[in-house]
Amino acid sequence: MKSSWISCDGHGETGPAPERSSTSEPGMRFALTRRGLLAGLGIGALSWIAPGSALSQIAVHPALRGRQGNVLVVLFLRGGADGLSFLVPAFEENYYRLRPETAVPAPGRSKDASIRLDGRFGLHPSLAPLMSLFETGRLVAIPACGSMDDSHSHFEAMSAMERGLATQGQGPSTGWIARHMAIAETASKSALRAVAIGNTMPDSLRGATRAALLESVSDYHLNLPSPQREDAMGRLAKMYGAGDDEVTSAGRETLEVVRKLSDVRPEADAAHYPNSDLGHGLQEVAALIRADVGLEIACLDKGGWDTHVGQGSTTGWLPSMLDDLAKCLASFASDLGRDLSRVNVVVMSEFGRRVEENSGLGTDHGHGGLMFVMGGGLKGPSVQGVWPGLDDHQLSGPGDVQVTTDYRSVLAELLETRLGNTRSDTVFEGFRAARLGFTA
Repeated sequence: MKSSWISCDGHGETGPAPERSSTSEPGMRFALTRRGLLAGLGIGALSWIAPGSALSQIAVHPALRGRQGNVLVVLFLRGGADGLSFLVPAFEENYYRLRPETAVPAPGRSKDASIRLDGRFGLHPSLAPLMSLFETGRLVAIPACGSMDDSHSHFEAMSAMERGLATQGQGPSTGWIARHMAIAETASKSALRAVAIGNTMPDSLRGATRAALLESVSDYHLNLPSPQREDAMGRLAKMYGAGDDEVTSAGRETLEVVRKLSDVRPEADAAHYPNSDLGHGLQEVAALIRADVGLEIACLDKGGWDTHVGQGSTTGWLPSMLDDLAKCLASFASDLGRDLSRVNVVVMSEFGRRVEENSGLGTDHGHGGLMFVMGGGLKGPSVQGVWPGLDDHQLSGPGDVQVTTDYRSVLAELLETRLGNTRSDTVFEGFRAARLGFTA
């Protein structure tokens, strides 16, 4: 998916976005070229591999480690999403004082007011499609989440989070998901254990020895009529049927992925999803989950959250973004059905927004934000964590929501209770996570 998340220079000033680090940097993206991988498999001259095939993105490595079955989907909202609009602190007078134009009305105040959650917080009306998930215990919100990075820089804050650090400074150069994959134990040898949907491998997968980047499951389809496809697959299976060397093993594993995905058609469920990048991305992830290809972690981005100007209250830029997000997540949950019990989606952003609106009727870069967790194995209440308050003496820096829940605590609990990784203090180097208790 395309991520046009930037509308400023990264520090809050308007201007072009600097170039992101090259994917050719060692460890950034462990992926082979299409020609190189196909040549390694002995099929480089065949023209029936789909153009842009995801075969070119697979990096195959010996045995994987982690618990098979449950799946974690990491959705990163790039640009600094305004948690105070997602989850409206309707009981805070300062919220309405500091946001005379952009505040979302408290529950019951108007026909387009926020939706009551727990007597204190309201849900933005554009997020109404998610209410049934809250009501059935399949969605929890954790406000005042974030890292310790207070730079107000998109790039530094995202780097800290994707590397699993407190701040962007010293620490491992690898991504937190890559470290999880390296130490969690599993018998799975799937070439699709970790997948990034889109056109850029996220830094959270930096250093992963087995991660795939794809835009569509159809990238794995062979452009042949059924009889010819089966004949080709049979011949290739014989070619790679014996031997334990790396190329032979890679051939067998890749052909198994192609075989499993040959009849998977995500587009068959297209009517259930919004026609947006995120809708298409979640549709692909759902197809991979149902196909049982050994997927453990999927990464997606949704850009466009840098609402410096014209943010809107119940209509406008931000509400339209929230509407797409809610409809996509609700569609994903509906599409998975009972499979949602083994799936969790964690929604996060690099930081929240300043409490006070600016002269452009938008909000500037802040600190504490919001995390959502959707899926199975959750327990109430709907809103968790410690709320720091919005009185002047309770704000941090130039007027930001304090961070009272380290984002790593949320991720660590999901890794431990849902993916069976008991070494989260190694994934998040030296960090001993406080158990929040949002998982059963």
